[in-house]
Amino acid sequence: MIVRRIFYYWQFIAIGALPVWLLVGSSIFGAGAWEVLGVIIGAIALGVALLAVALLVYARAEVRETRAVSWPDVGVFGLWHALVIGLVFNAADAPGVWLLAVLAGIAAFWFALWELFDAARRRVRQVIEFIDSTSGPLVTETTILGTTNLGPTRPVDPNVIVIPEKPTNP
Repeated sequence: MIVRRIFYYWQFIAIGALPVWLLVGSSIFGAGAWEVLGVIIGAIALGVALLAVALLVYARAEVRETRAVSWPDVGVFGLWHALVIGLVFNAADAPGVWLLAVLAGIAAFWFALWELFDAARRRVRQVIEFIDSTSGPLVTETTILGTTNLGPTRPVDPNVIVIPEKPTNP
């Protein structure tokens, strides 16, 4: 639970920390002028993507209640964040790492969206089951012509609405 809770807070810190790491790390590890321009554009796109994914995760009620993400979230987003951190070290030697990081970001976005829809579907199912369990199978009528009987007089079909009329006084 501690790892999941730490990662919950890390996803919001990562919105600012990972783009800054790309900018600072690429300049430290020897990126050229044109590469720095690409890294600036990539850092902005990364920040927007991290924000979108963090908001999708935060939109789930169980994440907000427990202040912890799920284990699949930790795995998927941890891989994505590790690839982003590793970009700085391997960008010049292995340009395919950029592609892996972009694909991992796309996968993380769709995974977060799927988790949100799945959580919403589970909550709607719980509400429907609660409504079904609390509604009684037999509804009885206790008022006939304005007088209240002491007990039920007849079962009422739930598909039929009975509206008793009050007698009018002339």
